[in-house]
Amino acid sequence: MPNKNGFTLIELMIVIAIIGILAAVAVPQYQTYTKHAKFAEVVLATTPFKTAFLLAAQRGRLAALADADAGTNGIPAAMGSSGVIASATMADGVITATGSAAVDGATYTLTAAGVTPPVQWTEGGTCLASGLC
Repeated sequence: MPNKNGFTLIELMIVIAIIGILAAVAVPQYQTYTKHAKFAEVVLATTPFKTAFLLAAQRGRLAALADADAGTNGIPAAMGSSGVIASATMADGVITATGSAAVDGATYTLTAAGVTPPVQWTEGGTCLASGLC
């Protein structure tokens, strides 16, 4: 009787099928994960506006939310395109950061509840529906 070594064709086909199924599940999950990781940069773009708003509120520079606009009262000017950030700005106490096409142009907003410390923030934007934030 001859010595049998190796795998049969059917065993190899089963292994290839299993690898194909795993790849079909893993690739979309990986793409979602990388898009979510990229969107973190858009969320972080709101930080300078939020910090400046809180400092202005603590120092009494803001009488109302209408005073909280980009480029006024110590709040930084609007940001232009940089990496995955298409823009970031603040108007009337609402910080809006918009992502580039790399994150499907999703937006992230932070809305201040008032100018009296401690300030409460409400998250919003199109990123909530898409699961990016």
